[in-house]
Amino acid sequence: MNALALGVDRTVLELKMYSREKEAVFFSFLFPILMLGLFSVIFGDQMEAGGSQMSAAEYFLPGMISAGILLTSFQTMAMSVTAERDDGTLKRLRSTPMPPVSYFLGKVGLVVVTALAQQVLLLAVARFAFGVDLPDTADRWFTFAWVFGLGAFAGTVLGTAYSSLASARSVGAIVIAPMLILQFISGVYFAFTDIPSWLQQIASVFPLKWIAQGMRSVFFPDSMASLEMGGAWEPGRTAMVLGVWAVAGLVLCVLTFRWFKRGTT
Repeated sequence: MNALALGVDRTVLELKMYSREKEAVFFSFLFPILMLGLFSVIFGDQMEAGGSQMSAAEYFLPGMISAGILLTSFQTMAMSVTAERDDGTLKRLRSTPMPPVSYFLGKVGLVVVTALAQQVLLLAVARFAFGVDLPDTADRWFTFAWVFGLGAFAGTVLGTAYSSLASARSVGAIVIAPMLILQFISGVYFAFTDIPSWLQQIASVFPLKWIAQGMRSVFFPDSMASLEMGGAWEPGRTAMVLGVWAVAGLVLCVLTFRWFKRGTT
């Protein structure tokens, strides 16, 4: 219970520190919301996709939700843990009586709060600013919940593990560049069917493609499932791939996490 209480306190502290980092707030929290608004204004009210008419906001919403999940989990964790390791914060925390689990609970709390707040804001902007009809069935909201949960968990543990590859000086390029590339090839900004097949195969290895596909199954009509790479929404395969990445990320965290900067003890 003491570790849990300290984890809650650490979450509050993490949120305060996060809110003061303007670059992190913009590029991880606000970026998908601003992109949704920008695309909705540029492309207008009507788009044709797979024989279905929809507004730009309806078309881009699943992609922006998917990108937001990884930005607030993977990117936030990779960049914040790297910075804290290099500036000695982790070293100092490790020498305090605070249980290590409380530190990780604080990071998980940061991801949960920011990711949920971002999703609520994205859905509110889509609904009230651009008139997007949100799902009205329980099974679609259930799909939203488990895709969001698995995606955020996978992003959190993978981001923590990925932080071991970077230094504070290089973390921006090492984290942001791959994230941008994945967004472009995973069906976030373009129809996945318009992407060359060899790039589709590469994207299918990584979680973002499956998060985006899962979210399209929530917000798009079932008739558009035929446009997917497998010709269907494939919820079982989506859950399997995200689950494998979540487990792999957790294992990598255990094996690679370091409290100290390389070359120090």
